[in-house]
Amino acid sequence: MDHYVDLTLLPEPEVTPSELMGALFGKLHGALVAQHSEHVGISFPAMKAERFFLGDCLRLHGSHADLTQFMAQDWLQGMRDHATATPVLAAPKLTRYRVVSRMQAKSNPERLRRRQMLRHGIDATEALARIPDTVAERLNLPYVHVRSQSTAQSFRLFIQHGELLKSPSAGTFSTYGLSTTATIPWF
Repeated sequence: MDHYVDLTLLPEPEVTPSELMGALFGKLHGALVAQHSEHVGISFPAMKAERFFLGDCLRLHGSHADLTQFMAQDWLQGMRDHATATPVLAAPKLTRYRVVSRMQAKSNPERLRRRQMLRHGIDATEALARIPDTVAERLNLPYVHVRSQSTAQSFRLFIQHGELLKSPSAGTFSTYGLSTTATIPWF
């Protein structure tokens, strides 16, 4: 994780930054799936957590070789008029680190009840007693709208930037460029 590429959205009068970020993120996800990449992480350096806004910059993290190979693919096709990409750059030497991960809320009590009914062989009344509507969680985190490459479902993917750490932690990244253990340099 010693190099990075910044993808910065260009202002669009007819499209919101959130919609553009969703489109860019969708292209990234498709490329990570197609290339079976586990070595490209992401962050959102312009994120405003208090406004639930990911900002206008999507930063890719990885080794020089991994990012060079990844950016050589034509995965930005259709987004080149809406975003600029820096060349592969070296990350600053003196930096902190953080985990950037996906957070999932248990926001659909009906789905949880159906799951209980299947797993435990209970009826709808018992499932409702075990899982009332009040258990629905709401996350106060920024998110991007995503369409899954594997299921074709659209959903909100909530992004959490973890605490700043003094040392890096190795690991792999999902096809969303997120990890529960691997850190990216934060600068």
